[in-house]
Parts: sequence; structure tokens; C-alpha cells
Amino acid sequence: MVVESAVDAALVQPTAHAVLFGMDPLWLSTILLIASYVVLLSEKVNRTIVALLGAGAVIITGVISQNQAIAAIDFNTIALLTGMMIIVAVTRSSGVFEFVAIWSAKKVKADPMGILIVLSCVTALFSAFLDNLTTVLLVVPIALLIVEKLNVTPYPFLISQILASNIGGTATLIGDPPNILIGSATGLTFMDFLTNMGPVSLLVFLVMAPIFKALWGKEMVATEKARAGIMRFREQDSITNVRLMVMSLSVLALVIAGFIIGEHFHIPPGTTAMFGAAVLLLLTSIGLNGEEQSELVHGALIEVEWAALLFFVGLFIIVGGVEHAGLLTILGEAMVDFTGGDAALTAYATLWMSAVVSAAVDNIPFVATMIPLVESMETTLGGAEALEPVWWSLALGACLGGNGSLVGAAANVMVSGMGERAGYPISFMRFLKFGLPLMLLSIAISNVYIFLRYFA
Repeated sequence: MVVESAVDAALVQPTAHAVLFGMDPLWLSTILLIASYVVLLSEKVNRTIVALLGAGAVIITGVISQNQAIAAIDFNTIALLTGMMIIVAVTRSSGVFEFVAIWSAKKVKADPMGILIVLSCVTALFSAFLDNLTTVLLVVPIALLIVEKLNVTPYPFLISQILASNIGGTATLIGDPPNILIGSATGLTFMDFLTNMGPVSLLVFLVMAPIFKALWGKEMVATEKARAGIMRFREQDSITNVRLMVMSLSVLALVIAGFIIGEHFHIPPGTTAMFGAAVLLLLTSIGLNGEEQSELVHGALIEVEWAALLFFVGLFIIVGGVEHAGLLTILGEAMVDFTGGDAALTAYATLWMSAVVSAAVDNIPFVATMIPLVESMETTLGGAEALEPVWWSLALGACLGGNGSLVGAAANVMVSGMGERAGYPISFMRFLKFGLPLMLLSIAISNVYIFLRYFA
């Protein structure tokens, strides 16, 4: 309660110093937000640099004070991402993810199309319970290795990995950064996401799998000699440390259970993830001397995507600026006027708008901007319960909309970069040709789902 009171006080306290040149804070914060988005879209400057520059400008120009900026940062999101990154980094070193990928490929007798589908399933599942960015980092190198051994075109594998990662990540609270942002801001729990987003994510994936086969089935042909080479892989050799694997998977399972159980005891998922990371580091350091323990901890922390976390911090502050100045309230009222205050129409409009915008820009900054805007509509729509379908629409539109283009989600950019480094660059138009129609189909399915689930 003391912390919440301090945060509330910081948000409502007067700005610490005058706004630059006496400008209207509303206009100034809006200019800074748009300028940040334009530079982010240009991809000329690293997005972390852009976010931190924008955040600094919001404070220095007097839109909000430093205390208000700190209060705008969602530390639950930061803690959740950090904790899961540490857990996955430690788990990865055991080789368990490579084991699963090779084992899956051998189960379909090294048939290229079968491998594509099975790796898509693995990616979708891992993306739901780890996160989609981490998942593609784990699975794509294995997919590229298999592609080279089979001597088949890599592009269907790379594109299907992107699509599957975003579809799978849609299903849970921790699967995709937009969901983490929404869950942290609203208090919607791991089980809320799993029960509301899981069914439609599964349905979308089941529709996509046969489409993958129809699109690329004729290209997926390998010689018997090449397939025999894959069958000779020994998945057991991937496991470098059995003890570490057992400990890591046990802690990961307990953390996921903690997400589910913790919601009944008001324990935020960020706390659960950080505590799980600390427990795993403790377990893996048993029996090591001080120097070895320090090396272990530093090795795990090096794997944390600090640039991504600082990007979130900067983004929270930029959005906090326009929220404090009142822009998001104005936009929320405009959207309610457009939909006439009808909850169903608001949900559908949010779904499609989120999908289209998330295909054009990174879905993370978009969702960070949308969250307070949606919150501002709560009273007009009839309370928190009436607003819930709008939250699910925002999550579905942002996560699935990320499949609309190569810049729609962080996982897309990551896979594209990995493909380029391996000598298989994915052009913007090559991906758009497949991604955009499949994204629109998934959003149409989601629209029907929202209608039947919440408004029929």
C-alpha cells in the first residue's frame, strides 16, 4: 500500500520544472512520441538509443519530472522479462532444446515437410511457455542445420518459424512482450490469458499448418541419402549436462506453476520469475567456489537482453509523458465516440486496428501506447468487465498482427537477421507475400472467436 501510494503521488504531483519555452505539454509530448516512432520506423538508429533519447527528452523538456518518469516504468514487466531470460539462458546451456528439435525431426523420418510442420509445432509450444524471441534463437539454428543437411530451400523454414512463434506467443501471459505489458497493466493472470487466448491461438495454428503444406509442400523434397544423414544424428549427444537439465526444467515447471498459483495470493509474475531465476542460479552454484559462482552468475547475466529491457524503460517513460499530458484520454474518447460506446464494436475496431498497425510498426511500442488509451475507456464502456474483451482484442491484434510484415515483431527481425548471417536473406516483400494474407486470415478467425466467446 505504501508503494502504491508513493506511485500515485508521483503521478499526480505537479511537474518539477517549467515545460520548454512554455509550450503546451500536450503538444510537446505528442511531438516527442511521434518523432520517436518515426525514427524507430526508419530503422536508422538502434531502437534502444531512440527510446532512451525520447525518455530523456520527455524529462528534460519538463513534460514530466524524473519521479513521474520512474513511476511510469512498469517494473513488473521488467522483472518478468529479466527472470525468464536468466532461466532460459541457464536451461539452454544444458542442450535440452537442441535435443527436442533433433528428436522431433527424426520422429518424422527426416521428411522435409514433416520437419517443417513439427518444428513449427515445437516453436509454437516453446513460444507459449518461454517467449517467442528466445524460442527462435533456440530453434532457428537447428532448422538451418537440418536445411543444409537435407539440401532444401531454407525460406519456408524461416518464414514458418516467424509465423509459428507469434501464433504460439499469443497464447499465454509470458509468450509475447505485448501480452506481458497488458497483463502487468491490467492484473490479468497467466490463467486468464491461457483460457482466453489459448483456444484461439490453437485454432489459428491448426488452420495454418495445412496451409504451410499447401504453400511449400512441392519444394520440400530431399534425397534418401540426405534424409539418412539426419537420421544418423544422435539427439542424446545434445545433452551436455543432465544434472543441469533436470534442475532447469524443474525450476521452469515450478515457475510456470507459480504464475498460476501466485495469482490467488496476489504475487506478481515478475516476482515469481525473478525468484525462480535466483533459485536456479543457487542450485547450479552448489559445490562451486566463489570464483566459479561469480563466473556462473556473470555468464547468465550476459545472456540477458539488456538492450531490450532498456528499450522498454525508455518506452514506458515516453508513453507516460503523453498519458500525463492527456493525449491518450482524448484519443480514447474519440474512439468511444467513433464506436458509439458499443463494447463489441470497440473490441472489433481495436482488433483490426491493432493488427494493421502492428504489421507496420513493432508491436511493443504500439501496445505500450494503447494500454493507457484502452484504460481511459473503462468508465464509458461500463466498467472493467465490459472492457475485458477489448483487452483480448488488443492482445490478439498486436500479437497476430506481428505476422503481417518483417518488422511487425521482434522475433521477425531476429529470424531475418539469423537468416541473413547464414546467407539466406529474407526480403521485406518475400515475407509480405506470405505473412500479410495469413495474418489477415488469423485476424478474421479471431474476430469470429471474439464474437462467439464474448458477444453472441
